[in-house]
Amino acid sequence: MTHSSPDTPDGSLVGRVIAMPADTNPEGDIFGGWLLAQMDLAGSTPAFDLAQGRCATIAVDGMVFHQPVSVGDEVSLYATVLKTGRTSIRVRVEAWKRPRSTHAVSRVTEGVFTYVAIDSDRKPRPLPSAGES
Repeated sequence: MTHSSPDTPDGSLVGRVIAMPADTNPEGDIFGGWLLAQMDLAGSTPAFDLAQGRCATIAVDGMVFHQPVSVGDEVSLYATVLKTGRTSIRVRVEAWKRPRSTHAVSRVTEGVFTYVAIDSDRKPRPLPSAGES
């Protein structure tokens, strides 16, 4: 997975959260599953907007963990829509951390999430056309 710059986030800021002690693994680092859940929520923001309603996550591709997140780090999540299909939306999500002791940020994780628009019966439904609301 490539990124335009290792020094600046790519995409729109869609979420920010502080890593807490309850989110750690047995080694004391932030649990990767917690970070994955935050990224899934972040990626769903533009997906729900485009779908104008309910979506389901159907795939996570190219997940890369560059470095650990520590308790107290501020985690910012950035999302970019890569592609839309008839019912699906692919979103690239990056997570960046800022330790409490500095203003420097660094990319910690990135991945591509695929969402499908679903109806009230949880069946795939077509995405609305650009002109519909």
